[in-house]
Order: sequence, then structure tokens, then C-alpha cells
Amino acid sequence: MHISIIIPTLNEAAILDQTLASLARLRTRGHEIIMVDGGSQDASCELARGHVDQLITTPPGRARQMNAGAQQAQHALLWFVHADTRSPADADTLIQQALHQRHWGRFAVRLSGAHPLLRVVEWFMNQRSRWSGIATGDQGLFMTRRAFDTVGGFPDIPLMEDIAISRALKQQVGRPACLRARLITSSRRWEQRGIVRTILLMWRLRLAYFFGADPADLARRYQ
Repeated sequence: MHISIIIPTLNEAAILDQTLASLARLRTRGHEIIMVDGGSQDASCELARGHVDQLITTPPGRARQMNAGAQQAQHALLWFVHADTRSPADADTLIQQALHQRHWGRFAVRLSGAHPLLRVVEWFMNQRSRWSGIATGDQGLFMTRRAFDTVGGFPDIPLMEDIAISRALKQQVGRPACLRARLITSSRRWEQRGIVRTILLMWRLRLAYFFGADPADLARRYQ
């Protein structure tokens, strides 16, 4: 079964070419790439032309953008990839095999930077996800269209949409396939904000969300 690869973007020209290059060979094997742009003011859309099968524009909002991409997807398997992520060459085979057994899943993640603390961060991200059955967008969520439709897609909230859909999928269709193969995702936000500071911020936000905080308030704190 072929895969529709959905990439939400907003001003990602600085890194988008690496993401598209890592996915290029998947296009040659019949999978489609859908880029959903939220109103970029840089060259993101220009860079994508000729390298994606569909280029869609929507109002900004990652959940809204990914839902729009899923609506236009031609295939029965959906894979949501962040714009700053590089994928393994056999990602399609891994996804297809995983979705023979489960209804949804995620990859492990490796952060791109060299700082030793980043190895600790990524280890905890992967182990937490394996233990909890909850995945983050950095881990490249994939699922069958049936599973996506069962939970109603991503909730249209400004932050934690990945946590929210993971919870819904876990409750309604079962635990995820947790692949050991790694996506390489940019560590820029960790390095720009400070690794320890970002760790503490993300834990505070997730804890607040767990206790019912408004995602809009959390998004303002994240910015």
C-alpha cells in the first residue's frame, strides 16, 4: 500500500530542502508528498515546487494544516513529517510492515546536534514514548486512514495536537508500533533556547496540559 506523506510548513526554507531530499526516493516508489503551507513569507513554497505532488495553502496552525493534507491524500496510509526532519531510506517499508500489525505508530528520533545532553534528551523521548504509548510529532506519526478517521483527525488546537491524537488513537484503536529506526530532527530549538531550559519548559507545558490547561495558553508560553 502506498503512503501519503504530509508536511506542514511555515517559513521553513532554511531546512526544507534537506527534508524533501530525504523523501525524494520515496516518490520514485509511488508514494506522494503533500506540503501544506501555513502562509510562509520566505521561499518555502518556491523550494517545494517540483519536489512535492501537492502544494496546499491554509491558515497557519499545524493541526489544521495536517488535517487539510489528509483530506487531499490519495493513499490509505498517512505519514505526518515535520519540515525539519530527515528520514531513513527505507522508511516506507518500515511503515508498511508496522501497519500490517498495528493501526498507527511512530519512529524513534535523533536530534541533529552534537551536544552530549541531546543524546540524553532523545533517549528519554524515545523511552517515554515506548512506555506511555504517546508519541510526539518529531517522531513522525504514521497511521492508516481508517485510524485517522476514527479519531477525527488532529484536534484543532495550537499546541499539543500530537499528544492529543496519540491519546485518542491509543484509546480507540490500540497502542502504537514503536519503531527503533530513527528520524533525524533538527535540534535548533534546543540549541537556540538552551537545552536545559527547553527540557524544563517542555515538561512544564506537558504537565500543565495533562492537568487540563488550555492549549492556547500553553502555546503562548511556548513562544
